[in-house]
Amino acid sequence: MTIQDVNSSLALGADGARPANTGAFGRKALQLVGDLATRFGVLIAFALLWEYGGRLGFLNSAVIPPLSNVIAALRDGLVSGPLKEDLGISLTRAGVAFGAATALGIPLGLVMGQLPTAEKLIDPLLQLFRQTSALALYPVFILLLGLGETSKVFVIFWASLFPILLATIGGVKEVDGKLIEMARVYGARRLTIFRRVVLPGAVPQIFVGLRLSATTALLMLIAAEMIGANHGVGFQVMNAQYNFQLPLMFASIVLLALLGLATNYAILGLQRRLCRWNAAA
Repeated sequence: MTIQDVNSSLALGADGARPANTGAFGRKALQLVGDLATRFGVLIAFALLWEYGGRLGFLNSAVIPPLSNVIAALRDGLVSGPLKEDLGISLTRAGVAFGAATALGIPLGLVMGQLPTAEKLIDPLLQLFRQTSALALYPVFILLLGLGETSKVFVIFWASLFPILLATIGGVKEVDGKLIEMARVYGARRLTIFRRVVLPGAVPQIFVGLRLSATTALLMLIAAEMIGANHGVGFQVMNAQYNFQLPLMFASIVLLALLGLATNYAILGLQRRLCRWNAAA
């Protein structure tokens, strides 16, 4: 018996067949690598291009610093730099505005979706305000509310209200009418129909509105802090650019992007938890 025969017999099982778990493990590992490459391959390529583009001559390192420098500036800014305080201020502004928009938009949308008379009365004014840019109204809010926190929070609230309001109205209207009629046939009262049929049917669309509203809140937060603020992550973007602190400027932009991603995934996690019955969730 040769050495190759001994190695071959060791690789085989007692019945002369190769262990199935080895092949299954290899297939799972390859599948995992393929999934990671499909999901994050472009992102990794973008990060590598950002890091080495200046060194290879594709990017101007004086304008776009390497990613490692940006990460270092982000770490230093959050540990002992200005981003530590600015992050808390920005989160407070966006959180208060988004919470107020949610607290008003969802109940109002449920009422307008259920009562056609209320929708006819409010919808013309709603459409007028929805088509008016919140940034165009920001000077008006400053005149009425001053240059302090109130005007900044209110302009973020104003822009965040309409996505969640319209999504809630649409979610209520898209509930299957046959389910409502079936509930009525079985003797369910109006409040019971709302609690057991209309509200669960509208919840997926409401969460779509929440995600859009959260994104709008962050975008408007950046604009409000760039225009008239002395603190905040959006202010830090402009301030770092004026002082030519480019790594800090890009670090602030990356921080805002991470905030948006974290908010989106948090709302998605809550949606999956509350909408387990919905396969699309």
